[in-house]
Amino acid sequence: MNNKERLMQVILKPITTEKTTGLADKANTFSFKVLPSATKKEVQGAVELLFNVEVVGVQTTNVKGKTKRTGARMGKRSDWKKAYVRLKDGQDIDFATA
Repeated sequence: MNNKERLMQVILKPITTEKTTGLADKANTFSFKVLPSATKKEVQGAVELLFNVEVVGVQTTNVKGKTKRTGARMGKRSDWKKAYVRLKDGQDIDFATA
């Protein structure tokens, strides 16, 4: 697989919650759901490629899926990976137009 093709698949979706919106306003940091196999360098390259911005730093975390009860059975949601991407000052990502 071509490197550019891989970068286009790394980011699954942006995470827009009250917490992440506050982070974007205060610290110029945006969060994304990414492939579990994605590295920090791949996330940085993907954000720079897709949104045409300059990335200062990337932090990733593995989010464990919750255990849920459905009737008499116990089930588990899938584990997933989250990336916090900090942009250079003065840069912004507008998800409404992106």
